[in-house]
Amino acid sequence: MYWNEKPYHSLDYEMKRIYGHKIYKLALDGGMTCPNRDGTLGTDGCIFCSGGGSGEFAESLSAHVSVTEQIEAAKARVEKKMEKARPGASPEYPKGRYIAYFQSYTNTYAPTSRLRALFTEAITHPDIAVLSIATRPDCLPPEVIALLLELNRMKPVWVELGLQTIHEETARFIRRGYPLSVFEDAYQRLHDAGLTVIAHVILGLPGETPAMIQDTVSYLGRLGEHGIDGIKLQLLHVLEGTDLAVLYRAGGFQTFSLEEYLDLVIDCIALLPPETVIHRISGDGPKKLLVAPVWSGNKRLVLNSMAKRFKERGVCQGDRYLKGQTD
Repeated sequence: MYWNEKPYHSLDYEMKRIYGHKIYKLALDGGMTCPNRDGTLGTDGCIFCSGGGSGEFAESLSAHVSVTEQIEAAKARVEKKMEKARPGASPEYPKGRYIAYFQSYTNTYAPTSRLRALFTEAITHPDIAVLSIATRPDCLPPEVIALLLELNRMKPVWVELGLQTIHEETARFIRRGYPLSVFEDAYQRLHDAGLTVIAHVILGLPGETPAMIQDTVSYLGRLGEHGIDGIKLQLLHVLEGTDLAVLYRAGGFQTFSLEEYLDLVIDCIALLPPETVIHRISGDGPKKLLVAPVWSGNKRLVLNSMAKRFKERGVCQGDRYLKGQTD
């Protein structure tokens, strides 16, 4: 099965199917922190998390005081990039062509009144089609889910949960701060509220084999009745200033080669049901902070190599999932 000539169900395909045109993501900063940093669970964060809370590509809250200012600044950057790619094209930009993505740190880790103000300002902006919120599953009390349900009646709301792995030993090592049961509870409550749930998985965590990584992806593909709504397959990036970088430089683990990563991603995608939307197959580490793997800084190389490897192997999303259904 192919989705607009791709062997997997990409986010780009899904957005064009729903809205009829390309949708761009605007990374925003809600000015929050994380229970893994403020002393509630710890002060050092997860071992891979950068000083920017994995939000280096987000607009800075200090530079743009309001959410609307952040949206306008992020739009200007995207449109400048599009103009550079197609000089003189002067396209007409339809309304509702952006995703407001609260990316930095834990974006439900604040009083509900503050969350209401931030998220309402974003979702009511005429150029925003979808509100996407990255958070931890242990930071979703009932009143927050009630707020998200309310907002979901206005426009689609996605909740992105940083799972990373289903393996408890790895989770403790990376200082995730919660057991798998917490993720499962959060997923069920979000699902019951009718919200779209996207899981983040990191491929290449220290001590994890390809088989362990595939176990995590297979688990998500069979979660609930139809599997997780969406998934981000994130290559492990070793970033400057993290405990992971200290471990890497001490020889504590090795990162994947490009060839290893290509085959692993294809194996993982084959485990997912055709309905699952693939939001990411690699991810971007900020080049100024990237320690390893260096090849990941060349996004075009990664995507072109991935397309070629899919063709060579003749694999599509769902191949192994569907086989498992009939075994």
